[in-house]
Amino acid sequence: KIVDDIENEISNMPSNEIQSKEIGNLVLKRLKNLDKVAYIRFASVYKQFDSIKQFTRELSELQKSK
Repeated sequence: KIVDDIENEISNMPSNEIQSKEIGNLVLKRLKNLDKVAYIRFASVYKQFDSIKQFTRELSELQKSK
């Protein structure tokens, strides 16, 4: 489902090219609404967390967005 949604959104974009950063952001957006744990796991790699502080900041933002 998430892959189909992202593929559809990309195919509806006016440009023939899309940066990987944009794809990552689309994935983050979908995961945030679908599965908070999967979101945090993906975000930690995608955003290259290198400290506990970054994790806690992202978790706090996730809690606020409920």
